[in-house]
Amino acid sequence: MKYMGSKRAMLLNGLGELLEKEIVNTTRFVDLFTGSGAVARHVAQRYDVPVLAADLQTYSVALAGSVIKRQRKLDGAKIWSLWEASAMEFLKKHGRIPATPKRLTKISVESQRSWCEKQTRLPITAAYGGHYFSAHQSAWLDALRATLPNNNFAKQAALAALIQAASHCAASPGHTAQPFQPTPTAKKFLLEAWHKDVARQVERNLLVLADMVAKRKGVATKIDANLLAEKLSQGDLVFIDPPYSGVHYSRFYHVLESVASGRPGKVSGVGRYPQVRRRPRSRYSVQTESIAAFDDLLRSISNCGARVIVTFPNHKCSNGLSGYLVQKIAAKHFDVVRKSVASRFSSMGGTSDNRGDQAGREARRNARELILTLTPRLRETTLPA
Repeated sequence: MKYMGSKRAMLLNGLGELLEKEIVNTTRFVDLFTGSGAVARHVAQRYDVPVLAADLQTYSVALAGSVIKRQRKLDGAKIWSLWEASAMEFLKKHGRIPATPKRLTKISVESQRSWCEKQTRLPITAAYGGHYFSAHQSAWLDALRATLPNNNFAKQAALAALIQAASHCAASPGHTAQPFQPTPTAKKFLLEAWHKDVARQVERNLLVLADMVAKRKGVATKIDANLLAEKLSQGDLVFIDPPYSGVHYSRFYHVLESVASGRPGKVSGVGRYPQVRRRPRSRYSVQTESIAAFDDLLRSISNCGARVIVTFPNHKCSNGLSGYLVQKIAAKHFDVVRKSVASRFSSMGGTSDNRGDQAGREARRNARELILTLTPRLRETTLPA
């Protein structure tokens, strides 16, 4: 799955080893900004510790929950066979779907968009068809979303597979802030994306997810990290990979959020954005609030006596935080062990946002990533006289 700041690479570059070391004597692992769910799934599959994964966005909770809440494998092939058949029956009821053009022109793209916008009974198609997806792709996304399996665990795995497929097939540089346009330079990328097979991608994802299981049953929940931090316990090991962008992540991943909910609502603009009230807001993506938010977060966790692992790019980011500030704030509340590792960040197409070097991770950028291990300080106790 295409995701800004995904921890999959770091799990092989120091983070995985640190988790294995720190997980000892842990009663629960808590992933406060679970994002793609990579770290939550990694821990759930390897260690006999329940995982609590949290995020502000529905699709993130769905991705993590599809594995960490389940302790048995699923029959992915059987689930897919029944699901695909139901989706095909669903599509038959909606008439002929325009074929994806073999070459793109402004006229052929407009034809796709015109048909899609009229499909009021296919919400994903009406919102994103002819933009992020071809008419054929978006209709399949609607059909599969409308016919998810009834069994709870199968439904969770199927929804996660659908979200991953939407990310893989979206006609955009990476995240879904804006789709490719049929310009001379971009239309080849648009054409390539539009010809990806959504159904086959969902099937592949489902078969992989069906084989993943947690050693202990976990929980995935949609909640603000700072609110959850107030409810943590001394035996928790908390993983924090906070936002680094000065733009809300809901702008980058609104398409995935719509697939997760099945309700895009009214959209507008080149990016086909939903209404602001439907897009989660994070203090961590506001320059004037991010430092205080992070300080509040670590203070709450310190008061609970939990241990923490923090990852953050070792440079100044567009939300006002930097590796230096993150470490400085951490040192106010914990004893800190610092490690820096080489990494190659990707903003999946997001570059400077007109902020120069302060724009966070460029599209492809060699950089250093901080890994901080935070241990609560011993508190002084007053002995009775």
